[in-house]
Amino acid sequence: MSLSTHVLDAALGRPAAGVPVTLCRSSNGGWESLGAGVTDADGRLRHFGGTEDEVELRRGIHRLDFDTGSYFASTGQTGFYPHVSVAFQVTTPDMHHHVPLLLSPFAYSTYRGS
Repeated sequence: MSLSTHVLDAALGRPAAGVPVTLCRSSNGGWESLGAGVTDADGRLRHFGGTEDEVELRRGIHRLDFDTGSYFASTGQTGFYPHVSVAFQVTTPDMHHHVPLLLSPFAYSTYRGS
């Protein structure tokens, strides 16, 4: 099972490099951190443990937390959303899951990618 994300800055028309992202799993009424990373020059993050190892996703609810406030500050933008959380449900753990984020200072959207 693998997980990836891709963050695009719609306002600047380019990938959002340097966005800190944390992966969590719903556990016992709270959230358990599974790993974290930073988007690369192409706005992508494929490894949430800082290594080439895959993070184990089990059936259930997971969440990606994007630190958009630090990204906006680094690009000289002032954003309305300093933090974006995207929760998603894993029903087939052996599939690849891709969660893109389209970002601008005053809006964001996401969808299930491939």
